[in-house]
Amino acid sequence: MGKINKLLLLAGMSLLTLTACGQAEKTETTEGASEGSDTLVVYSPNSEGLINATIPAFEEKYGVKVELIQAGTGELFTKLESEKNAPVADVIFGGAYSQYAQSTELFEEYVPEENDQLVEAYQNTTGFYTPYTIDGSVIVVNPDLVGDISIEGYADLLNEELKGKIATADPANSSSAFAQLTNMLAAKGGYESDEAWEYVHELFTLVDGKISSSSSNVYKTVADGEMAVGLTYEDPAVKLLNDGANIEIIYPKEGTVFLPASVAVIKGAENMDNAKLFVDFVISEEIQNVLGTTTTNRPVRKDAETSENMKALADIETLEEDMEFVIENKDSIVKRFTDIFVDIESNR
Repeated sequence: MGKINKLLLLAGMSLLTLTACGQAEKTETTEGASEGSDTLVVYSPNSEGLINATIPAFEEKYGVKVELIQAGTGELFTKLESEKNAPVADVIFGGAYSQYAQSTELFEEYVPEENDQLVEAYQNTTGFYTPYTIDGSVIVVNPDLVGDISIEGYADLLNEELKGKIATADPANSSSAFAQLTNMLAAKGGYESDEAWEYVHELFTLVDGKISSSSSNVYKTVADGEMAVGLTYEDPAVKLLNDGANIEIIYPKEGTVFLPASVAVIKGAENMDNAKLFVDFVISEEIQNVLGTTTTNRPVRKDAETSENMKALADIETLEEDMEFVIENKDSIVKRFTDIFVDIESNR
């Protein structure tokens, strides 16, 4: 065999070897993807607005296909409990802190890298779930109906001129109304303070039995001019302002409690890496600014941008809820309220 032919043969053999190695590497990568690296299953009770601000952006940025299952918070946590030995979901995205605090056995331990960039009071300190937005109890007023009555906080609601004109939902059945109740208790002396509970008695005497059937009915009746004042929460109130409603949002001067919505990785998740990536994503500067400027959900990241109708957190007098106490004593708080309400109604 000539020298040139030998060189050509050796070159061909080298090319075949390189091609085979390349095919082996490609096969290995493909197998990794087939093990779930391009998929994420998310359970969420969140609104369409919040979902649309996060899920498509995550899919586009990372090339991950999200399978979204939406239902109420309670229903989703019941599903997680029933599936804990064979998890379907990789992430639970949304829901009140109380649900998460009572369900840590369902979660994989994970603290995102940028946890220290969140407002200190809302950082992941449990190791299992991470707040990504916060929502506060507020008072909404219809300026045409309150007239010259000055309302800056809870104390100003104890005005006989407002009797029958204050809208609220039932704290025994509405999570936002219960949050409002614990906010006013904290603001007026504490969850077990007789003075605070006397305030509740006086306020609900003025409510005059007009308990709304749903939390959404509270802010709608104020915006529609049916009620002068509503005890509600920030998210829908800001949306009303954005839509041009004739309302004002009052953050009680005694202090507003902001409660977190959280996200967590499911224990034993099939797509574990993507689940952790999603948690990192929703608290990233990019998404926190999107939430603050394009939705009515208040971001939890320090110095995140917010819309014109969302007052800066630094400009609001805030209170911290004793979450552990409220979780442990929710039933007794509800019972004490119910007893007061029954007493008021029996003497009305």
